[in-house]
Amino acid sequence: MDVVVIGSGVIGLTTALRLQELGLRVVVVTADGLLSTVSAVAAAVWYPVGVEAGDRVANWSAATFAEFTRQARAGVPGVVMRDTRMPAHRRQGDAVPWWGAGVPDLRRMEPSELAPAYADGWRFTAPTVEMPLYLPWLLGRFLDGGGEVVHRRLDTLRQARVWAPVAVNAGGLGARQLCGDDAVRPVRGQLVLVRNPGLRTSLRIQDDPAGYTYVHPRSRDVVLGGTFEEGAWDLAPDHEAAEAVLARCAAHVPELRGAEIVGRPVGLRPDRRGGVRLEAGNGGGGLRTVHNYGHGGAGVTLSWGCADAAAELVAAALR
Repeated sequence: MDVVVIGSGVIGLTTALRLQELGLRVVVVTADGLLSTVSAVAAAVWYPVGVEAGDRVANWSAATFAEFTRQARAGVPGVVMRDTRMPAHRRQGDAVPWWGAGVPDLRRMEPSELAPAYADGWRFTAPTVEMPLYLPWLLGRFLDGGGEVVHRRLDTLRQARVWAPVAVNAGGLGARQLCGDDAVRPVRGQLVLVRNPGLRTSLRIQDDPAGYTYVHPRSRDVVLGGTFEEGAWDLAPDHEAAEAVLARCAAHVPELRGAEIVGRPVGLRPDRRGGVRLEAGNGGGGLRTVHNYGHGGAGVTLSWGCADAAAELVAAALR
């Protein structure tokens, strides 16, 4: 093998596919089953939430937006372009938001589109990705391209040298142990899934006094959120928090009142103080490394852009 990718979430699999496109032989080593990763429970609607603003993140976000747009047109399972509204209680200024350059149809909401409580807002079409459909598609592409998957938990990066001379560290929260990065921490997210009563438009309200609120329809259900609990490792559903999420979402979208609850998933976002780590390094024992972790709540949003950048670093390491 030429490269070993550590991690089978959306960051690991997209990176593995980009490496295959370079003609490299790739093995993915993972401690988790495909649908046991945090990617599997992500709301997975394009938006750079929970990650630092800046040109680097904006470029990765824009590249990913463009890739999902192509995939939606090609009929890739789980990828849909969906109308999205982002009302705000306060005037946001006249400038296009820092992430807006990659969004072709971004526009300011008209006063007639805003409820009385809101002063401003943005409207655009955003990629929505149903991860239970999308992750198996990613894995299928990887396997069809000759990739291999090994289920094993690694304690250090150096152990990856068994498979290849170059390793991509896409281990998410696991990077805390793999490379001793204490800046990595979980940000717990509590979601509620309800049967879709016919909703088609996504809603995202970042300045709701009751808590960050989002309503993201999918083909059969609606993802309601959410919570951002820094440093919390508990994966057990909190029914009181779930009820609070449902209540504030229903306050904005009355159609959700009385909707049947079909799940209360919890995920731990792999946050990192200092932002995403995407750089080349040295894993010891002759192993060259490329780090690609710390995406917070924006793993899906940054996935393909970061995969492109990581693949370039791997190619340079092999040269």
